[in-house]
Amino acid sequence: MKPIIPLLISAVVLCGCATQTPTHMALNPQTPAITTLAAQATPIAIEMIDTRPANFVARFDQGSDAAKLVSPSEAPRQQLDQVFRQGFTKAGYVIDPSSPQHIQIQLEKLLTDVKDAALSYEAKNEIIINVIASNKVRTFTKRYTGHNQVSGPFNSDFATLELAMNNLLNDLTSKIINDPELNQFIQE
Repeated sequence: MKPIIPLLISAVVLCGCATQTPTHMALNPQTPAITTLAAQATPIAIEMIDTRPANFVARFDQGSDAAKLVSPSEAPRQQLDQVFRQGFTKAGYVIDPSSPQHIQIQLEKLLTDVKDAALSYEAKNEIIINVIASNKVRTFTKRYTGHNQVSGPFNSDFATLELAMNNLLNDLTSKIINDPELNQFIQE
């Protein structure tokens, strides 16, 4: 009987810990590898805006209870602005706010939806970024979307959720910076 008591206490403690959801998600997008280089040092102006209707980046569906919302630890707009500026600079462009070549990057959606079941979880990540590039004559518009999914046993592992979202962010920023259509338009 004595060996069962520590086991029961451990189970209760673990269940109590498992119900604690972090309050912030650490997003850490990295400057991607550059595969498309500018033919010449073309000046561009970059503007990053966040058009999401809400600030949270993760939503935990808790059945009949209200959903638990998790905010980013840093503003995604600022992080992505830095990634795009560094990425386009590495690609050979010169960042110049007065340039007639203007790129507006709109963060439309950045969300992890988590559904916890009794013995498993499933998380769906979605990112939507709109890019509007313009010069003196024309405008180029393209919508970039990214999706991935993570699932596992027991309750959701927050580190795994952050890693999946950061990998998706890195893939999408790489697609945008290395997009041949966008680069061709910028260099016209």
